[in-house]
Amino acid sequence: MSAPAGAGPVRDRHRFDEAALARYLRGRLEGFDGDLEVRQFAGGQSNPTFLLVSGDRRWVLRKKPPGQLLPSAHAVDREYRAMKALASTDVPVPRVLVLCEDESVIGQWFFVMECVPGRVFRDPSLPGEEPAMRAAIYDAMNDTLARLHRVDPDAVGLGDYGKPGKYIDRQIARWIKQYEASKTEEIPSFDRLVEWLPRNVPPGEERAIAHGDFRLENLIVHPTEPRIVAVIDWELSTLGHPLADLGFNVMGYFMPPATGQVGGLHDPRHGIPSVQEYADAYARRMGRERIERLDFYVVFSMFRMAAIAQGIVMRARLGTASSENASAVGKATRAIADAAWELAVNGLPAPRG
Repeated sequence: MSAPAGAGPVRDRHRFDEAALARYLRGRLEGFDGDLEVRQFAGGQSNPTFLLVSGDRRWVLRKKPPGQLLPSAHAVDREYRAMKALASTDVPVPRVLVLCEDESVIGQWFFVMECVPGRVFRDPSLPGEEPAMRAAIYDAMNDTLARLHRVDPDAVGLGDYGKPGKYIDRQIARWIKQYEASKTEEIPSFDRLVEWLPRNVPPGEERAIAHGDFRLENLIVHPTEPRIVAVIDWELSTLGHPLADLGFNVMGYFMPPATGQVGGLHDPRHGIPSVQEYADAYARRMGRERIERLDFYVVFSMFRMAAIAQGIVMRARLGTASSENASAVGKATRAIADAAWELAVNGLPAPRG
Protein backbone atom coordinates (compact mmCIF):
# COMPACT_ATOMS: atom_id res chain seq x y z
CA MET A 1 0.00 0.00 0.00
CA SER A 2 1.42 3.37 -0.92
CA ALA A 3 1.99 5.85 1.88
CA PRO A 4 0.44 9.34 1.92
CA ALA A 5 2.62 12.17 0.68
CA GLY A 6 5.25 12.98 3.27
CA ALA A 7 5.32 9.51 4.87
CA GLY A 8 8.59 7.64 4.41
CA PRO A 9 10.88 5.23 6.22
CA VAL A 10 11.23 5.63 9.97
CA ARG A 11 14.32 7.67 10.76
CA ASP A 12 17.03 5.83 12.67
CA ARG A 13 16.84 7.86 15.87
CA HIS A 14 13.06 7.39 16.07
CA ARG A 15 12.90 3.65 15.59
CA PHE A 16 11.01 1.69 18.22
CA ASP A 17 9.86 -1.88 18.83
CA GLU A 18 7.14 -2.26 16.21
CA ALA A 19 6.34 -5.78 17.34
CA ALA A 20 5.70 -4.51 20.88
CA LEU A 21 3.40 -1.84 19.46
CA ALA A 22 1.49 -4.44 17.46
CA ARG A 23 1.03 -6.60 20.56
CA TYR A 24 -0.26 -3.58 22.51
CA LEU A 25 -2.70 -2.47 19.82
CA ARG A 26 -4.18 -5.93 19.27
CA GLY A 27 -7.54 -5.88 21.02
CA ARG A 28 -7.32 -2.15 21.75
CA LEU A 29 -7.58 -0.73 18.22
CA GLU A 30 -10.68 -1.66 16.26
CA GLY A 31 -9.85 -3.09 12.85
CA PHE A 32 -6.24 -3.88 13.71
CA ASP A 33 -5.44 -7.44 12.62
CA GLY A 34 -1.91 -7.75 14.01
CA ASP A 35 0.08 -7.08 10.84
CA LEU A 36 1.76 -3.69 11.02
CA GLU A 37 3.75 -1.43 8.71
CA VAL A 38 5.12 1.80 10.20
CA ARG A 39 6.12 4.89 8.19
CA GLN A 40 7.20 8.30 9.48
CA PHE A 41 5.74 11.62 8.38
CA ALA A 42 7.95 14.56 7.43
CA GLY A 43 7.86 17.59 9.71
CA GLY A 44 6.85 17.13 13.32
CA GLN A 45 9.50 19.32 14.94
CA SER A 46 8.35 18.32 18.42
CA ASN A 47 6.40 15.07 18.57
CA PRO A 48 7.37 12.55 15.85
CA THR A 49 4.37 11.33 13.88
CA PHE A 50 3.94 7.96 12.16
CA LEU A 51 1.58 6.27 9.73
CA LEU A 52 0.37 2.85 10.84
CA VAL A 53 -0.85 0.47 8.11
CA SER A 54 -2.58 -2.83 8.76
CA GLY A 55 -4.25 -4.44 5.77
CA ASP A 56 -6.41 -1.77 4.18
CA ARG A 57 -6.65 0.29 7.41
CA ARG A 58 -4.57 3.33 8.30
CA TRP A 59 -4.03 5.25 11.51
CA VAL A 60 -1.66 7.94 12.76
CA LEU A 61 0.53 7.64 15.87
CA ARG A 62 2.00 10.62 17.73
CA LYS A 63 4.58 10.07 20.45
CA LYS A 64 7.05 11.89 22.60
CA PRO A 65 10.58 11.99 21.17
CA PRO A 66 13.32 9.91 22.76
CA GLY A 67 15.99 11.32 25.06
CA GLN A 68 16.14 14.14 27.60
CA LEU A 69 13.11 16.44 27.33
CA LEU A 70 12.29 19.90 28.66
CA PRO A 71 9.75 20.00 31.50
CA SER A 72 6.08 20.14 30.38
CA ALA A 73 7.03 19.76 26.70
CA HIS A 74 5.77 17.11 24.22
CA ALA A 75 2.41 16.69 25.98
CA VAL A 76 0.80 13.98 23.85
CA ASP A 77 -1.72 13.36 26.62
CA ARG A 78 -2.96 16.95 26.30
CA GLU A 79 -3.26 16.57 22.54
CA TYR A 80 -5.37 13.46 23.06
CA ARG A 81 -7.60 15.13 25.63
CA ALA A 82 -8.20 18.26 23.52
CA MET A 83 -9.17 16.35 20.37
CA LYS A 84 -11.39 13.95 22.28
CA ALA A 85 -13.24 16.88 23.89
CA LEU A 86 -13.66 18.76 20.60
CA ALA A 87 -15.06 15.76 18.75
CA SER A 88 -18.57 16.82 19.77
CA THR A 89 -18.19 20.36 18.35
CA ASP A 90 -18.05 21.85 14.85
CA VAL A 91 -14.25 22.13 15.10
CA PRO A 92 -12.87 19.47 12.74
CA VAL A 93 -10.46 17.15 14.58
CA PRO A 94 -9.28 13.58 13.97
CA ARG A 95 -11.00 10.93 16.08
CA VAL A 96 -8.60 9.79 18.81
CA LEU A 97 -8.63 6.07 19.58
CA VAL A 98 -5.90 4.95 21.99
CA LEU A 99 -3.72 6.74 24.58
CA CYS A 100 -0.76 4.87 26.08
CA GLU A 101 1.05 6.34 29.08
CA ASP A 102 3.10 3.19 29.65
CA GLU A 103 6.68 3.89 28.54
CA SER A 104 7.54 0.20 28.62
CA VAL A 105 5.60 -0.41 25.39
CA ILE A 106 7.69 1.59 22.89
CA GLY A 107 9.79 3.78 25.16
CA GLN A 108 7.59 6.89 25.25
CA TRP A 109 3.96 7.91 25.73
CA PHE A 110 1.92 7.89 22.53
CA PHE A 111 -1.59 8.05 21.14
CA VAL A 112 -3.27 6.74 18.01
CA MET A 113 -5.88 8.60 15.98
CA GLU A 114 -7.70 8.11 12.71
CA CYS A 115 -5.87 8.98 9.48
CA VAL A 116 -7.76 11.85 7.83
CA PRO A 117 -7.24 12.03 4.05
CA GLY A 118 -6.49 15.44 2.61
CA ARG A 119 -3.85 17.97 1.70
CA VAL A 120 -1.24 19.48 4.03
CA PHE A 121 0.26 22.76 2.79
CA ARG A 122 3.69 23.38 4.33
CA ASP A 123 4.22 26.56 2.29
CA PRO A 124 1.67 29.22 3.36
CA SER A 125 2.00 31.01 0.01
CA LEU A 126 0.21 28.00 -1.57
CA PRO A 127 2.32 27.74 -4.74
CA GLY A 128 0.59 26.01 -7.62
CA GLU A 129 -2.92 26.93 -6.47
CA GLU A 130 -5.24 29.31 -8.30
CA PRO A 131 -5.95 32.69 -6.61
CA ALA A 132 -9.56 31.73 -5.92
CA MET A 133 -8.45 28.52 -4.19
CA ARG A 134 -5.88 30.41 -2.10
CA ALA A 135 -8.51 32.92 -1.00
CA ALA A 136 -10.99 30.16 -0.13
CA ILE A 137 -8.44 28.13 1.86
CA TYR A 138 -7.41 31.19 3.89
CA ASP A 139 -11.06 31.99 4.54
CA ALA A 140 -11.69 28.40 5.66
CA MET A 141 -8.68 28.63 7.99
CA ASN A 142 -10.05 31.87 9.43
CA ASP A 143 -13.49 30.31 9.93
CA THR A 144 -11.99 27.27 11.67
CA LEU A 145 -10.06 29.45 14.11
CA ALA A 146 -13.23 31.38 14.95
CA ARG A 147 -15.16 28.12 15.44
CA LEU A 148 -12.55 26.97 17.95
CA HIS A 149 -12.68 30.22 19.90
CA ARG A 150 -16.48 30.14 20.05
CA VAL A 151 -16.46 26.77 21.86
CA ASP A 152 -17.34 27.01 25.55
CA PRO A 153 -14.52 25.17 27.38
CA ASP A 154 -16.79 24.22 30.28
CA ALA A 155 -19.39 22.71 27.95
CA VAL A 156 -16.89 20.23 26.48
CA GLY A 157 -15.13 19.29 29.71
CA LEU A 158 -12.10 21.54 29.26
CA GLY A 159 -12.92 24.07 31.95
CA ASP A 160 -9.79 23.03 33.85
CA TYR A 161 -7.55 22.72 30.78
CA GLY A 162 -5.46 25.76 31.75
CA LYS A 163 -4.76 27.98 34.72
CA PRO A 164 -7.17 30.88 35.24
CA GLY A 165 -6.12 34.45 34.42
CA LYS A 166 -2.88 36.16 33.37
CA TYR A 167 -2.43 33.89 30.36
CA ILE A 168 -0.12 36.22 28.43
CA ASP A 169 2.00 36.98 31.51
CA ARG A 170 2.34 33.28 32.30
CA GLN A 171 3.20 32.46 28.70
CA ILE A 172 5.90 35.13 28.61
CA ALA A 173 7.41 33.71 31.79
CA ARG A 174 7.14 30.14 30.49
CA TRP A 175 8.89 30.83 27.20
CA ILE A 176 11.62 32.84 28.86
CA LYS A 177 12.24 29.83 31.08
CA GLN A 178 12.18 27.43 28.12
CA TYR A 179 14.57 29.67 26.20
CA GLU A 180 17.01 29.90 29.10
CA ALA A 181 16.89 26.11 29.51
CA SER A 182 17.98 25.61 25.89
CA LYS A 183 20.12 28.71 25.31
CA THR A 184 23.21 28.18 23.16
CA GLU A 185 24.21 31.78 22.35
CA GLU A 186 23.47 35.40 23.26
CA ILE A 187 20.72 37.06 21.17
CA PRO A 188 20.37 40.77 22.06
CA SER A 189 16.99 41.19 20.35
CA PHE A 190 15.51 38.34 22.40
CA ASP A 191 16.78 39.99 25.58
CA ARG A 192 15.08 43.24 24.52
CA LEU A 193 11.80 41.36 23.94
CA VAL A 194 12.08 39.89 27.42
CA GLU A 195 12.03 43.44 28.77
CA TRP A 196 9.45 44.87 26.33
CA LEU A 197 6.70 42.25 26.40
CA PRO A 198 5.73 42.34 30.12
CA ARG A 199 5.46 46.15 29.96
CA ASN A 200 3.16 46.11 26.92
CA VAL A 201 0.58 43.41 27.69
CA PRO A 202 -2.86 44.79 26.64
CA PRO A 203 -5.36 45.15 29.49
CA GLY A 204 -8.28 42.78 29.93
CA GLU A 205 -8.72 39.02 30.23
CA GLU A 206 -10.32 36.68 27.71
CA ARG A 207 -10.71 32.91 27.94
CA ALA A 208 -11.00 30.46 25.07
CA ILE A 209 -9.59 27.14 23.95
CA ALA A 210 -6.32 28.23 22.36
CA HIS A 211 -4.62 25.88 19.91
CA GLY A 212 -1.22 27.47 20.48
CA ASP A 213 0.22 26.53 17.06
CA PHE A 214 -2.59 27.44 14.68
CA ARG A 215 -1.15 27.74 11.18
CA LEU A 216 -1.82 26.34 7.73
CA GLU A 217 0.68 23.50 8.13
CA ASN A 218 -1.31 22.15 11.09
CA LEU A 219 -4.53 21.90 9.10
CA ILE A 220 -5.63 19.11 6.79
CA VAL A 221 -7.50 20.49 3.79
CA HIS A 222 -10.08 18.44 1.89
CA PRO A 223 -8.48 16.58 -1.06
CA THR A 224 -10.23 18.76 -3.64
CA GLU A 225 -12.33 21.38 -1.84
CA PRO A 226 -11.15 24.50 0.06
CA ARG A 227 -12.44 23.06 3.32
CA ILE A 228 -10.62 22.24 6.56
CA VAL A 229 -11.27 18.63 7.51
CA ALA A 230 -8.94 18.36 10.53
CA VAL A 231 -6.93 20.54 12.89
CA ILE A 232 -3.87 18.67 14.17
CA ASP A 233 -0.86 19.18 16.49
CA TRP A 234 -2.58 20.21 19.74
CA GLU A 235 0.53 19.88 21.90
CA LEU A 236 0.56 23.58 22.90
CA SER A 237 -3.20 23.88 23.40
CA THR A 238 -4.56 25.34 26.63
CA LEU A 239 -7.10 27.85 27.91
CA GLY A 240 -5.79 31.21 26.82
CA HIS A 241 -6.36 34.48 25.04
CA PRO A 242 -7.93 33.97 21.60
CA LEU A 243 -5.99 36.87 20.10
CA ALA A 244 -2.75 35.08 20.93
CA ASP A 245 -3.91 32.36 18.53
CA LEU A 246 -4.80 34.97 15.90
CA GLY A 247 -1.41 36.66 16.30
CA PHE A 248 0.31 33.31 15.80
CA ASN A 249 -1.90 32.53 12.81
CA VAL A 250 -0.90 35.74 10.95
CA MET A 251 2.72 35.66 12.11
CA GLY A 252 3.78 34.13 8.80
CA TYR A 253 3.22 37.45 7.06
CA PHE A 254 6.14 38.89 9.04
CA MET A 255 8.53 35.98 9.43
CA PRO A 256 12.05 36.38 8.00
CA PRO A 257 13.04 34.35 4.90
CA ALA A 258 15.38 32.12 6.95
CA THR A 259 12.36 30.39 8.52
CA GLY A 260 10.72 29.20 5.31
CA GLN A 261 7.35 30.25 6.80
CA VAL A 262 6.80 33.48 4.90
CA GLY A 263 3.30 34.06 3.62
CA GLY A 264 4.66 36.34 0.92
CA LEU A 265 3.90 39.96 0.22
CA HIS A 266 0.19 40.58 -0.07
CA ASP A 267 -0.89 40.91 -3.67
CA PRO A 268 -4.61 40.80 -4.53
CA ARG A 269 -3.77 38.95 -7.74
CA HIS A 270 -2.46 36.02 -5.69
CA GLY A 271 -5.66 35.58 -3.69
CA ILE A 272 -4.10 35.63 -0.21
CA PRO A 273 -5.81 38.31 1.91
CA SER A 274 -3.90 41.08 3.60
CA VAL A 275 -3.33 40.87 7.34
CA GLN A 276 -5.96 43.56 7.88
CA GLU A 277 -8.52 41.75 5.73
CA TYR A 278 -7.82 38.49 7.54
CA ALA A 279 -8.12 40.11 10.98
CA ASP A 280 -11.33 41.90 9.97
CA ALA A 281 -12.88 38.61 8.80
CA TYR A 282 -12.01 36.98 12.14
CA ALA A 283 -13.48 39.96 14.01
CA ARG A 284 -16.77 39.65 12.11
CA ARG A 285 -16.99 35.94 12.89
CA MET A 286 -16.32 36.60 16.57
CA GLY A 287 -18.72 39.54 16.83
CA ARG A 288 -15.92 42.01 17.51
CA GLU A 289 -15.92 45.55 16.21
CA ARG A 290 -12.18 45.35 15.51
CA ILE A 291 -8.99 43.61 16.64
CA GLU A 292 -7.11 45.77 19.12
CA ARG A 293 -3.31 45.59 19.48
CA LEU A 294 -2.73 42.92 16.88
CA ASP A 295 0.87 44.15 16.77
CA PHE A 296 1.46 43.00 20.34
CA TYR A 297 0.04 39.52 19.71
CA VAL A 298 2.20 39.09 16.59
CA VAL A 299 5.34 40.16 18.47
CA PHE A 300 4.41 37.86 21.34
CA SER A 301 3.91 34.97 18.90
CA MET A 302 7.26 35.58 17.21
CA PHE A 303 8.90 35.68 20.65
CA ARG A 304 7.37 32.26 21.37
CA MET A 305 8.52 30.95 18.01
CA ALA A 306 12.06 32.15 18.65
CA ALA A 307 12.06 30.29 21.96
CA ILE A 308 10.69 27.15 20.26
CA ALA A 309 13.33 27.39 17.54
CA GLN A 310 16.03 27.67 20.20
CA GLY A 311 14.68 24.50 21.76
CA ILE A 312 15.04 22.79 18.39
CA VAL A 313 18.71 23.86 18.32
CA MET A 314 19.29 22.23 21.68
CA ARG A 315 17.38 19.06 20.77
CA ALA A 316 19.34 18.80 17.51
CA ARG A 317 22.55 18.87 19.55
CA LEU A 318 21.17 16.22 21.90
CA GLY A 319 19.90 14.13 18.99
CA THR A 320 16.22 14.26 20.02
CA ALA A 321 14.81 16.72 17.45
CA SER A 322 12.05 15.09 15.40
CA SER A 323 12.53 16.75 12.02
CA GLU A 324 15.34 16.14 9.59
CA ASN A 325 15.83 19.89 9.13
CA ALA A 326 15.84 20.68 12.86
CA SER A 327 19.28 22.28 12.76
CA ALA A 328 18.30 24.59 9.89
CA VAL A 329 15.07 25.61 11.61
CA GLY A 330 16.93 26.24 14.85
CA LYS A 331 19.36 28.59 13.13
CA ALA A 332 16.45 30.92 12.43
CA THR A 333 16.13 31.81 16.14
CA ARG A 334 18.14 35.02 15.84
CA ALA A 335 16.36 36.10 12.65
CA ILE A 336 12.92 35.63 14.24
CA ALA A 337 13.91 37.53 17.37
CA ASP A 338 15.37 40.36 15.27
CA ALA A 339 12.18 40.60 13.16
CA ALA A 340 9.99 40.56 16.29
CA TRP A 341 11.97 43.37 17.87
CA GLU A 342 11.65 45.44 14.69
CA LEU A 343 7.86 45.03 14.84
CA ALA A 344 7.86 45.93 18.54
CA VAL A 345 9.67 49.16 17.76
CA ASN A 346 7.90 50.12 14.50
CA GLY A 347 4.52 48.39 14.73
CA LEU A 348 2.79 46.49 11.94
CA PRO A 349 3.08 47.95 8.43
CA ALA A 350 0.19 50.19 7.45
CA PRO A 351 -2.45 48.53 5.23
CA ARG A 352 -1.86 49.03 1.53
CA GLY A 353 -4.26 51.21 -0.36
